[in-house]
Amino acid sequence: MSAPPIPLAALRDPFVLLATGFGAGLLRPGPGTWGSALALPFAWALSLLPLAPRVALVLTTAVVGVWICDRAAERLGVADHGGIVWDEMVGVWVALALLPVHWDTALLAFAWFRLFDIAKPWPVSWADREVSGGLGIMLDDLIAGVLAGFATFLTLRLLPF
Repeated sequence: MSAPPIPLAALRDPFVLLATGFGAGLLRPGPGTWGSALALPFAWALSLLPLAPRVALVLTTAVVGVWICDRAAERLGVADHGGIVWDEMVGVWVALALLPVHWDTALLAFAWFRLFDIAKPWPVSWADREVSGGLGIMLDDLIAGVLAGFATFLTLRLLPF
């Protein structure tokens, strides 16, 4: 059974507004894909920072994201509402945090991230199944982001682009 749609009025709540990616999570079909796509321009902006501040900012968005997603899920009354896409956004940022962000790298990382987020191979599936609350919402996407970053790096090294 799918979660009820998020009413537009719920976006007045700052936690719901952030957790839904400023409303991107309300788009159908595939709110997670919309949230992941929204992350790309932010990833480019993050790439303008030196490495240490970039990584620190991505880690901060992940830690704060646990709180944001937990509060939004509580206010929406659904443990992991599909419209919550902050986790997908941060997952994309994790995937690109250590990579140069060019259009081809970004699209490749986006594709790998969506694959890992949707297919949920182990350990993504373990985190999705075993961890609850805001941490559970975030953790599977953080792991998918790490896997996507690694897969993107390997793809760029092994295939002639």
